[in-house]
This record gives sequence, structure tokens and C-alpha cells, in this order.
Amino acid sequence: MENIKANTVIVGSGVAGLICALTLPSSMKVILLTKQKLEDSNSYLAQGGIAVKNGFGDKDSFISDTLKAGHYKNNFKAVETLVEESPKAIKSLEELGVKFESEEGDYSYTREGGHSKNRILYCGDFTGKAIMNALIAQVKERKNIRILEDCTMEDLLVKNGVCYGVYGVANNKGLFINGKSTVIASGGIGGIYNNTTNYKHIQGDGVALALKHNIKLKDLSYIQIHPTALYENTRKRRFLISESVRGEGAILLNKNKDRFIDELKPRDIVSKAIIREMEKDKVEFQWLRMNLIEKDIRTRFPKIYEYLRKIGLNPYIDDIPIVPAQHYTMGGIEVNLNGETSMPGLFAIGEASCTGVHGKNRLASNSLLESVVFSKKTADFIKNITKEEVNINDFQIGVSNLEKKKDIIKEGIKNDEFTKIKLLNNR
Repeated sequence: MENIKANTVIVGSGVAGLICALTLPSSMKVILLTKQKLEDSNSYLAQGGIAVKNGFGDKDSFISDTLKAGHYKNNFKAVETLVEESPKAIKSLEELGVKFESEEGDYSYTREGGHSKNRILYCGDFTGKAIMNALIAQVKERKNIRILEDCTMEDLLVKNGVCYGVYGVANNKGLFINGKSTVIASGGIGGIYNNTTNYKHIQGDGVALALKHNIKLKDLSYIQIHPTALYENTRKRRFLISESVRGEGAILLNKNKDRFIDELKPRDIVSKAIIREMEKDKVEFQWLRMNLIEKDIRTRFPKIYEYLRKIGLNPYIDDIPIVPAQHYTMGGIEVNLNGETSMPGLFAIGEASCTGVHGKNRLASNSLLESVVFSKKTADFIKNITKEEVNINDFQIGVSNLEKKKDIIKEGIKNDEFTKIKLLNNR
């Protein structure tokens, strides 16, 4: 066993975890552990973009769109904070090296489903990758941040109801990673689904440990299905076709090549409409027609174009087979706006957490924004935390089991909506 001490332990290397690490002062020793490599997070896969308040008159509209998409189950204060802090979030990303699309010195904004105006910044159709590459480069340069790749979080270090870090395993060696504050940024639960746009190794590790230690969860049954994952005869992760494709003019067609839905309605409405058509016609997919997009497809969506051509589809000519797939978890470990959980010493950010900002359904391109805004707030809060030293012998830890973990999460959800989605994703 190795005993590692730090001011802060961060579990997860998506945008949330990296922003938190980079916001903490350089005087703090930070341990950042990740299950695989730094790039292997769902943040890296994000195509569409990041939403931002577009002008002084956009606050009320942006808030309204977020609440409407979330079926008014949102935490209003969290939504207000998200919108108000969005310009600062974009500025902080640019200071870290992210370059968003622009034309003649002005941002190029796009639009996605549920938004009443163009307010989404993007980097081609690989916004998440562009942001992550910039953040990873910064993290690797910070001498106060120690990165542990291929390190799994197996348990929390808990004494008298207080979290003192995590027990991890790397290279078959146990690690007691002790911190004055511990931040869970391990992502959602997509990996337990057969049909998902998420990386398969992201399986709700933080949620499972929260259930084990009786840490409060919130809205775990609020699972978002993305309408347009590429349909392929495989059980691997589904390739996502960004919602911004529809924002630029692509339309949805059924088996008979008839249009059946306003493509820019919120994701849950569009997904349900697609599922209804699939069930009605007893088919496994529907169609997405991209050749109506006015912009050049290859230039605007280079990664999507490249993948489609690789599998023999030409979006200038062919309609693209699509199917809804699990995409995002709105619920998670319940936190306040500073990322505090119900367990002292433990914080949660990103998709592993639930601030209530998304309500029952996430508005497109609000996830990257949430990760930046609330991870910065959490980092600002925890930088002043002090805590007594503890002995590693004080802790009782247990090693996780993947199948048991899945059962724990499903038991924790106990919701008919989850069952329906699970059946859909087993098609």
C-alpha cells in the first residue's frame, strides 16, 4: 500500500475535473486520478458546443429556454448562476488556450434544439476535444498537479462520517490518497447501458459509492436520450451526430421519408417522436437528411463527415440512419452551488453531480458550461479548507465489482422510466 497526501484529491479528467484542478492555487498540492487516460472522458467526445449568454438582453431568454427544456424541475438559482457566469466561463477557457470559431473578430454562434436564439460557441464539430486538449496541456505544465492515469477509485476514505480521500488501485497496487478535500468528477452512468454515446468505462463510480455510503442523491432517474446517434449493427459506443447538425438545417424522416417532427424541439420531445415512429413502423432506426444544410458539410462538420465517409455513407447524397441513445445523466450526487455533498469533506462536480441546473432534461450545450461554471465555484470554495491528519489504519475499504456496481445503481434508481429506457437500449 502507498500513502499519498494532498490538499485536494480530484477523481475524473473531464472538463469539470480539469477546470477544478486548474482553478486551485499553485500553492496547493493536487492529485488528479483518472480511470484510463486523460483524454478518455465524455467531455472529449462533445461535438456541438458550449452555450453562453449572447448579449445583455439574453439573460431572461437563456434562463427561460433552460427552464422550459428542464420541464421547470430545475433549481432556479443554479440556472440563474449558470447564465450570469457564462461570459466569465468563456473568457476563462480562452485564457487557457481555447479558440472558438469567429468571423471578422466576432464569435460565430450556432443554434441547437430548445434554444430560442443563436448562443452556442463551437470549435468545428469537435468542441469538447478542442477544450480538453487546451486544458490537458495546461494541467501537464502545473507542477502542483500530480496525474495518476489508469487508476480506479475503489472506495472513499471515510472516518466518523467525514471524507478524507479515496482508495485507488493502479498497476495492481493499492493507494491511500488522502486529501483535505475530495472532489468526485467521475461522470455519469452511461457505461451501464448497451446503447449509449458515452465511453463504456464511465459507469457511475461516484454514484455507486454515494449509494454505498448513504450520501444524498438527486434526480437519478432523469436520464437524457440523444435523438440522433448513428445507427450501426454494433454493441460498441454509438457515434453521436451532433444536434447542431439539425441546428444548421438537417431534418428527420421516417421509414416513408416523411418529415414528422420539428427538429429543434428539446431532446426528450424529439427522441420520443423518433421512438414512436420506430415502434409504429417496427423498424430499428429513422433517417437524418443532411444535404439540406446550407453550409458546406465537410467544412462545418469535418469529424462527422470523416466518420460517415469511413463507413461508406456520403451526407451530400445519402440519408443517414439514426437511433436515440442514452447520452447524459441530469441527476447525480446532490450538491449545493459550491459543490458540497451531504458528506463533509466530499464534493461533486460535472455529470457526477446534481446542482439541479438541468431539471428533468438538459438543454443542449449546457453541460460543458455547467462543468466550467460550477467547478470554478467549487475550487474557490475548497481552497481554504483545513482538516486534521488521519492514519490510514483508521479506514475500512472495499474493492468494487463492476456487475455489483451496476446492480447498486439500478437499485438506487427504481424508476419505471429507467426500465423503459433500458429496454429501448437493448434493441
